[in-house]
Amino acid sequence: MENSLSRKTTKIGVVINNKAKKTVTVLVERTVVHPMYQKVIKKRKKFLAHDEYEKCKIGDIVKIIETRPLSKRKKWRVLEIVGLSPSEVEREIEGKKV
Repeated sequence: MENSLSRKTTKIGVVINNKAKKTVTVLVERTVVHPMYQKVIKKRKKFLAHDEYEKCKIGDIVKIIETRPLSKRKKWRVLEIVGLSPSEVEREIEGKKV
């Protein structure tokens, strides 16, 4: 089991859409150096990921992992929620104050 998880790619990104049922859109940013001009460039890509329990909200930082194809474009699933969206953090802080 441990060996099969290590071969699968994981990425960390921000949830930008959660309107579909059990599906979230995750925006993953990475930086690369241009081969000729040596300038650092931000590259962005959107991934559709399976969210079984529909816990992800817009703005959450999530870790996604490769999986078998679940639909035409959905080949990733949410492994864990790394960080909450800023609005959720504020709600938790207000809840503790009261």
